[in-house]
Amino acid sequence: MSVTTVNYPEEFKGFAISDPSEWSNPKLTSYIPKNFGPKDVDIEIECCGVCASELAVLKNKWSSGPLKSLSSTYGPKTQCVGHEVIGKVVKMGPDVTEFKLGQRVGLGAQAFSCQECSRCKADNDQYCEKYVGTYNGVYDDGYISQGGYASHVRANECCIFPIPDSLESHIIAPLQCGGLTVYSPLKRGIKDVLAEGIKPVVGIIGIGGLGHMAIMIAKALGADVVAISRSTSKKEDAIKMGADGFIATGSTEPWEKENYDKFHLLLNCASSATDLPLDRLLRTLQVNRPFISVGLPDIREKFEVSPFTFLQSGSVIGSSKLGSKAEAIELLELAAKHQFKPWVETIPISEAGVSEALTRLNDGDVRYRFTLTGFHEFFGTGK
Repeated sequence: MSVTTVNYPEEFKGFAISDPSEWSNPKLTSYIPKNFGPKDVDIEIECCGVCASELAVLKNKWSSGPLKSLSSTYGPKTQCVGHEVIGKVVKMGPDVTEFKLGQRVGLGAQAFSCQECSRCKADNDQYCEKYVGTYNGVYDDGYISQGGYASHVRANECCIFPIPDSLESHIIAPLQCGGLTVYSPLKRGIKDVLAEGIKPVVGIIGIGGLGHMAIMIAKALGADVVAISRSTSKKEDAIKMGADGFIATGSTEPWEKENYDKFHLLLNCASSATDLPLDRLLRTLQVNRPFISVGLPDIREKFEVSPFTFLQSGSVIGSSKLGSKAEAIELLELAAKHQFKPWVETIPISEAGVSEALTRLNDGDVRYRFTLTGFHEFFGTGK
């Protein structure tokens, strides 16, 4: 198989764990990547955002079994995470047509889809039955995918995005997963309202890593936005991000009555279902409008809601997974057009830096996203 390469290593280096007890202290390791396919692309990483889902995978919170990487048929028995990657193309398979060597690209939480099924053909590739995540995903040959806290990452070209020149790498890294995760349900959830020439009203629940980007993206899409949080501690930040209003659900005010029949869409970005006042929230939706949840809690947590609540307005509860490649490209173009910027703190990559980012994220000590930087300096790449 003929491939095109530049500065290509036989092994990748990255920060990984072999046991969930090590979640806050991944160690530098070397490992072989998955077998190279004809449509695969290797990305030499410049920076990588830090996503809350990485905590869940490292702690094994979304599984009742052992770390998935321990069952890998070949390659490392450790797990390297990271799926908000910005870097440049350094190797391409012979069937790659969309990119060129040296091009700056992005990679989110998906590394493979079949591109042949009805879902892929309908721009719903994130729901493909053969979906493989950028890390902790299982390829057909049994390899467990390895992520972006690393020198390089390998993925199919169908999951890689071109980056507009005007966007700064460390700022837009979080858009590759977190931003796309909120963009897709926002776009799909209000497109019918916009088509009628009506200004949508959107409620964003949970003003954290996902929620703060959702505020900016919803505004760029043309909506009025209300930030919804348990307390008023993030109200000032939410207004600076572009929110038109704010609801503190922990207040003694009858906020569900004051906002009755208000929202075309409620987007839940909170990572915990505990104490979420779902019955009260659903009363604020207009008739037949959706509550969409993208924040993923511990696998043991559940939503609590009375079936009678749905009778009030015919409301709908749903979820959304990532976004399609087409939507990722749309999002990046939207960011370039409107110049909205996630609130990002950078941390140089190293064992200490990765540990700091994960520990502080776990403690809620981030406003509102981390991006790991300095990959070229640390790994000796970028030459």
